[in-house]
Amino acid sequence: MASNPVGACCAVGVKHEGTATGEFKQIGGVRTYVAYPKDKSTQNAIVIFTDIMGIDLINVQLIADQFAESGYFVVVPDLFNGKPVPLNPPEGFDIMEWVRTEMPTVPIVDPIVEATIKELRGSLGSKKIGGVGYCFGGKYVCRWLKDGHLDAGYTAHPSFVDAEELQGITGPLSIAAAETDEIFPTPKRRETEDILLKLSIPYQISLFSDVEHGFAVRADVSIPRVKFAKEQAFFQAITWFDEYIKKAGGKTSAML
Repeated sequence: MASNPVGACCAVGVKHEGTATGEFKQIGGVRTYVAYPKDKSTQNAIVIFTDIMGIDLINVQLIADQFAESGYFVVVPDLFNGKPVPLNPPEGFDIMEWVRTEMPTVPIVDPIVEATIKELRGSLGSKKIGGVGYCFGGKYVCRWLKDGHLDAGYTAHPSFVDAEELQGITGPLSIAAAETDEIFPTPKRRETEDILLKLSIPYQISLFSDVEHGFAVRADVSIPRVKFAKEQAFFQAITWFDEYIKKAGGKTSAML
């Protein structure tokens, strides 16, 4: 594998403060958090595949709003059917049991991704689509970063990515990695780099010091170096999509 499976560190972090400005709607028959750019254009879209805390965690909603403020139409489908892992689970919560019995598998998630992309390219009129994957979601960026599906991808501290999935990508991929990460440790980063070196696509791997797995979503922003890393990881994604999505995007808009 190019990254390890989910572990206890995947559910630990800090809940962020703020008021989400997006809304919940149905896209492809799936409950989805939606955030529009100022001009309401849907030409350049981003699909966020969340970590195991799902779409109701304010952190990911605020991130979606940030992408929208940067000029993207953002959709965040619920991959967990309303049954995610709680942030900082209570004592006695067995995350590995959740992985074995509750975590949605590829046959469940892939149809959600497919339906979301289909509706974006269809009734919503999106010309170019970027995929963002945090932790659990990184797997699905790699699975769907192919011609006719996602045009560019970004993932931070990915989990569950199979080497074969990474080998199969056909679009540009950017990765934000943490210095301390049991899920995406140094050997897995190097394996990932070895795979990407053999592909004829643009790629980027950025390693951030002083942070752990989950920092791009659940960082303790009261710590200056950690806040800086979180912000830079977001800017990394924006810069990537400005190059590989916006520059090639069309001009169309649609409202749900």
